[in-house]
Amino acid sequence: MDPLTIGLLCLAGVLGLIALRVPVAVSLIVVSVIGIWSIVGWRPAFSLMSTAPYGFAASWTLSSVPMFLLMGYVAYHSGLTKGLFEAARIWWGWLPGGLAIAALFGASGFAAVTGSSVACSAAIGRIAVPEMKKQGYDIRIATGSVAAGGTIGALIPPSILLILYGIQAEVSITQLFMGGLVVGLLSLAFYIAAIFVVYWRWPERLPAAQGHSLAERLRATREVWPVLLLIAVVFGGLFSGLFTATEAGAVGAVFSILIAVARGTLSWHDFRESVVDTLLACGSLFMIAIGANLFTRLVAFSGLSSALSGWIGGMELGLFALLLMIVLVYLALGMFLEPIGAMLLTLPLFLPLMASYGVEKIWFGLLLAKLLEIGMITPPVGLNVFVIHSVAKDHVKLEQIFAGVIPFLVADLALVFAMICVQVLL
Repeated sequence: MDPLTIGLLCLAGVLGLIALRVPVAVSLIVVSVIGIWSIVGWRPAFSLMSTAPYGFAASWTLSSVPMFLLMGYVAYHSGLTKGLFEAARIWWGWLPGGLAIAALFGASGFAAVTGSSVACSAAIGRIAVPEMKKQGYDIRIATGSVAAGGTIGALIPPSILLILYGIQAEVSITQLFMGGLVVGLLSLAFYIAAIFVVYWRWPERLPAAQGHSLAERLRATREVWPVLLLIAVVFGGLFSGLFTATEAGAVGAVFSILIAVARGTLSWHDFRESVVDTLLACGSLFMIAIGANLFTRLVAFSGLSSALSGWIGGMELGLFALLLMIVLVYLALGMFLEPIGAMLLTLPLFLPLMASYGVEKIWFGLLLAKLLEIGMITPPVGLNVFVIHSVAKDHVKLEQIFAGVIPFLVADLALVFAMICVQVLL
């Protein structure tokens, strides 16, 4: 059997195992080893198994992942992020749909500390959804805004998705973070615009907002100063060039611990929970990343990426048509796969293709992160939607949340279209 056929069978095998609910890491590792064994023999395959995982996991850049995760978990378990929604409500509650906008701002602030979409949706959802329901908000918009706001976690630094992309694509993590901040803030602006459109069309779904005095706003800001200080230290040092993305993770982890200890909100139990959660999350992420690294070798050995580039080239697609096709692929994958698994599965195929069209890797990484996070709120497996349902199941049905995210999905697609137009025109 020729290598290309083996590569195609292995790709189908990975997708088939994932469809059968085999863990992504196991699917990638098992199929990659079998595929490499079939192409180059068992000795090179097992030699690769003994060296590739260590070579990948020992990456210095990868050490930023556990540090940023620890920073986020310490901030979460010690309650540093607790007042974010309340502060956002007091500052932005006077706007039309103010509480929904406050949920988006609270989610953005939470994302800037934890980088986790799921944790963001869970934490903000517990507070924001009951408050919006009490104020008479349409429950669909209330839950939809929180679910959509959680997706900003993959864009606003520290984004684990962007770190792993930077390692795989061999591009600057700092530049990805800077771009992610821009796209994350644009996502926030598009979501706010979606809320304004809903308010204009159905004002009864978003009751009149309530204003607050300057003194109340300053008091609310004082409550969240530790989070603002943590963000300022990490982002300020990172974007000013004072330290690298890897060093920023360590600085953020240490600084979050110091702030929590100084405030007296970090018990030994909280610290232990933070470390355990970090280790569990890292173990899962690293296993998927190692599997993706082996799958990249398989793709190279089989010539699959070259064949894909040749096939696309034979179709004579323009850049705009190609990018639209990739958008459809990731929207489909996002309905069934979690973002990191979908990204690491497809990068070996799409990165060489993007290079052949002259697409900048940084831009493609930002588009990819945006597309993958859209999958967090699309049916049938929109993970953020299920998280919101789990924390607010007494207030809302699952189908109501999916209905509530529709305006935000439209906003997401509008932003994706704008990003593609900018890339094509430039």
